[in-house]
Amino acid sequence: MIAGSASKLSTADLNSLMRALEIDVIALTEMLIPSGHRAEMGTIDAPAIHYTVSGRGRISIGNGPSMPLEPHLLIIKPPNLPFAIEVDGAGGPKTLITRDCWTRHDGVLRIGMPAAQPEIIQICGFFNASFGHSVGLFRELREPVVEKFEPTDKIGLKLREAVEELGAQELGMGAMTASLLKQVIVALVRRSMKSSHSWTDRFSILADRQITRAFADMVARPGAAHTVQSLAHSAGLSRSAFMARFSEIFGRSPMAVVRDLRMRQAAVDLTTTSAPVDVVAYNAGYESRSSFVRAFRKAYNVDPSEYRQSVKTGEGDRGA
Repeated sequence: MIAGSASKLSTADLNSLMRALEIDVIALTEMLIPSGHRAEMGTIDAPAIHYTVSGRGRISIGNGPSMPLEPHLLIIKPPNLPFAIEVDGAGGPKTLITRDCWTRHDGVLRIGMPAAQPEIIQICGFFNASFGHSVGLFRELREPVVEKFEPTDKIGLKLREAVEELGAQELGMGAMTASLLKQVIVALVRRSMKSSHSWTDRFSILADRQITRAFADMVARPGAAHTVQSLAHSAGLSRSAFMARFSEIFGRSPMAVVRDLRMRQAAVDLTTTSAPVDVVAYNAGYESRSSFVRAFRKAYNVDPSEYRQSVKTGEGDRGA
């Protein structure tokens, strides 16, 4: 049973969640569709963001009905659903843009017709948005999220900068593209908070206000001495009610999620600071170095020191 609404979450809780939200940009695509043409793309196991820079057309997602596209319309597409974008022409059947017309340039895929003026220009980004390794914000999305922005919101500018960053392939490219896309996601959440039909209420992670309050505390202070009892108190629930509702939403126990968040915090500290492993362990909530090393090895398959060195030399996980 859902208790409360994400729109009633405190500003402090929402700030904690947005601060800790990690964005991993998988791919960016420019859709340049001329009149009388159609482009189709299959399934990818990640959510996608579609933003119409200019022009008008239609998009169909999965088996759902087609939706009109207009400038500054932003859509979040659920994972594992194909989509198609089409633009009406003078009449007759639409021409499918085949893969022969797909071009890739330094990580950016462009779908369009050579020498044809596009009627609609859209930027599509495949990404993951998560807290730690296992809690994904959009992984459970079943229906598209649709929001209309204004030119002054500069969503298109941020996404265009992300495309340029990916195309330039310069130092810090991954961090810059992730930062730009995160700004778009935060703008989307802000817009939802002001809407009378908040799409965030569709997410069990955000829709149960009491559980989200406890989860925000876990995200903000992963190294704190959390217990099931202390988290239940933060949520204002009995221990048994908290355990049941938390496990139903996240599919894991509270302490398993805490361990995941602590490991992510430790990975960040190892790759962004020169703090000794003992200090990293303490900041992650471990009083014993040996127990921390065991937990870290289980999460990353290497010791903390080896992980730090592998990331420095570019051989390991990006760790941030």
